Amino acid sequence: MNNSALIDLEIKFLLEGVYQVYGYDFKNYSEASLRRRLLHWLSSSDFDTLSQAQSQLLRDRDLFETLLQGITVTVSEMFRDASFFKAIREQVVPYLKTYPFVKIWHAGCATGEEAYSMAILLLEEGMQGRFRIYATDINEAVIRSAQEGIYPLKDLQNFTRNYQRSGGSGSFSDYYTARYDYAILSPSLRENIVFAAHNLTADAAFGEMNLILCRNVMIYFKTALKDQVLELFDSSLVAGGFLCVGTKESLDNRKISGRYEELTPRAQIYRKRYA
Repeated sequence: MNNSALIDLEIKFLLEGVYQVYGYDFKNYSEASLRRRLLHWLSSSDFDTLSQAQSQLLRDRDLFETLLQGITVTVSEMFRDASFFKAIREQVVPYLKTYPFVKIWHAGCATGEEAYSMAILLLEEGMQGRFRIYATDINEAVIRSAQEGIYPLKDLQNFTRNYQRSGGSGSFSDYYTARYDYAILSPSLRENIVFAAHNLTADAAFGEMNLILCRNVMIYFKTALKDQVLELFDSSLVAGGFLCVGTKESLDNRKISGRYEELTPRAQIYRKRYA
């Protein structure tokens, strides 16, 4: 057996062990992406092979958390893809305003930047006290980071530019306090957000959501897992609700596609049909 085939076998055994011990099922993730991330984690560890690492990974939760952070994608920014948030502001919010109260699910929220962005947007649109955002991620470490709402000050110039391009109506500096090399988001933003760990491959649906966002997460899933997760979202979303996916993702050729109409082609925003 050559080295590449041996690595594939090691990955297979490791993923099965992770599933049995921790309940995380990565077997339906894209092999190429998963392989690359696992080997990158291995190169920064003290182990020579994945087989060597497996025994300790299955016994040491803290070590496994480092692997989980290596596998999952935690890169985000506030008002990422400004045109998307502009479309939410102009084309989705007018519908949300017709409800007395709305529930929003940010699935795969990473370190929370987009969830806070949504809170800012809704507050600017006059929806104070009329919304709750549920921000979830498989990675408990990044959820803890998201709850803090503290980001490197060097990122704020880009965040501010995104905010302005997305149609922000105020001054972005009103939403944070600069302290040393960090920006601390206003605690008032967290009042509207519930952060929680959630595994899209295993955990239950959230009920009666008006808007669900899962952007640039499913690109790492195989077809069967994409359909499984989309069914989860569909069962969580009210009729007339909105589902948003990433710029490289689509509902085209997916099992639920007939239940949705595309609201904005370039922003990947879909609305669930009433019948």
